[in-house]
Amino acid sequence: MRKIRKITLTAVGWLGLFTGIFWSCHHDNPDPQPGPTGSLQLAFDNVVGNTDLQLNTENYTNAGGELFKVTTLNYYVTNIRLKRADGSAYVIPQDSSYFLVKEAEPASQRIMLKNIPVGNYTEVSYLIGVDSLRNTMDVSKRTGVLDPSGGMTGGMYWDWNSGYIHFKMEGTSPQAPVTASGKVFLYHIGLFGGYRTKTINNLRTIALPFGATTVRVTENGVVPKVTIQADVLKVFEGSMKLRIAVNADIMVSSLSSGVADNYARMFQIATIKTD
Repeated sequence: MRKIRKITLTAVGWLGLFTGIFWSCHHDNPDPQPGPTGSLQLAFDNVVGNTDLQLNTENYTNAGGELFKVTTLNYYVTNIRLKRADGSAYVIPQDSSYFLVKEAEPASQRIMLKNIPVGNYTEVSYLIGVDSLRNTMDVSKRTGVLDPSGGMTGGMYWDWNSGYIHFKMEGTSPQAPVTASGKVFLYHIGLFGGYRTKTINNLRTIALPFGATTVRVTENGVVPKVTIQADVLKVFEGSMKLRIAVNADIMVSSLSSGVADNYARMFQIATIKTD
């Protein structure tokens, strides 16, 4: 499971509303499905380097030599697209394309994509976060893991800021400054570019080619499984050298974009099971 394939990812820029409209336009006009369909599973495996992530237990070490434990790791996986071998793409219908992955809930780490047109696929792409259009949509249309009124967001919604938290990682560290809650760190990364007032846009698009393997979706009941590893060590390294001792609490400051750029690099294809 440790064989990692090269990934390609694109960071979404500062045009938050454009991002939402772009994705929404595709989702509002999903591919017609006159032919047979099948299913495909995405499984997210959160790790720390070569070690499986365990909440509230083991001390890990980041690139800065800081010890840390992770107590919470959640992130939204949304707007999923599957690229075909011929270069075209199948876009998962919008209302079926919002998932909240939680390390504390193993079932949430397995995403079953149904009614996929039969064919050969070479890449999966998705947003980490909730797009601008869905952020600003009437609450009655935000259901499931997006329902802030029903408690389904699991603490991934800012009432005070009227927006979703795309990515949340919390933990403890001896290097963290002392607070009323102890030596803790928290990274709550949201913001989608703003609606009436421009904000930072921390939406990030992840594109993961399947490499030499072609994933074939069939109607015979066989469900291919694509396992995606998410390495939390990458949160601390990248365009921003994140150090708990210096920045233990990041939410809506300009530093949040650096954290988003970092965690956009944490996803890699680990294994692909086609039979």
